[in-house]
Amino acid sequence: MRVTGWCSTIAVLVLTLTHSNATAQQRSIDVSKSTLTVRVYKAGVFSAFAHDHEIVAPIAGGRADTTARHVDLQVDSAKLRVNDPKGSEGDRAQIQKTMLGPEVLDSERYPKIEFRSTAAEPNGADSWTVRGTLTLHGQTAPVTVRVTERAGHFTGSSAFRLTEFSIKPVRIAGGTVKVKDEVRIEFDIQLARH
Repeated sequence: MRVTGWCSTIAVLVLTLTHSNATAQQRSIDVSKSTLTVRVYKAGVFSAFAHDHEIVAPIAGGRADTTARHVDLQVDSAKLRVNDPKGSEGDRAQIQKTMLGPEVLDSERYPKIEFRSTAAEPNGADSWTVRGTLTLHGQTAPVTVRVTERAGHFTGSSAFRLTEFSIKPVRIAGGTVKVKDEVRIEFDIQLARH
């Protein structure tokens, strides 16, 4: 009876220590110092008369485990902001309305955008290829992200097609100006201090 009690105590202690060590590397994403930018490009016969779009996507939250090479992050779709330096204020307002509306993100119906990593492979010094899933517009699809770490900054990019998430690229002027199906995400993520 006494041996069984000791074994149980040791098992609980080992599980507690293992759990503490496993979670010791989990850190929150510092949302005040992290940036996410979406780049949307133009296409079509009269695309020379249009401009590419730069969209700022504030990160709402997330966590990273630097030991397990796992990350998850969330973005509030309603907080995406069109930041086109070449566009007028009126153009930006119209693009913003279309982007958040039912034609594109439908932010009222799908308020969250989420990324969750599923695997990470080293790709040189301080560089990884991260595979995961992106949930956008109520659809989840696999994405691949290239990540580099320098001085506490995790930077990288990924590209995906809007149609993979049931979003039809916007067309104007009878389709002579349209948004390309492929968009690019660039990020600079910093983790919160312990």
